[in-house]
Amino acid sequence: MATVQITLPDALAQEATKAGLLAPDKTERMLREGLRAERLERFKAARAVLATEPLAPMTAEEISAEIAAYRTEQRRAAGS
Repeated sequence: MATVQITLPDALAQEATKAGLLAPDKTERMLREGLRAERLERFKAARAVLATEPLAPMTAEEISAEIAAYRTEQRRAAGS
């Protein structure tokens, strides 16, 4: 588990402490919710791009080649 140190204005730190938001479980939940929202925004942006610039269809052979290349890269990254 990592330890994170943040710097906040005094008034904000006091208010967050009083509200219980600096408790580890609350902070973890807020970070997870923020990360989820960020991923959702990136997904929506990617969908918008694909809606305006769709990818060309791939043949079964092209799909198989992409899968094989991905698996090769995964094995290489794992050191096997």
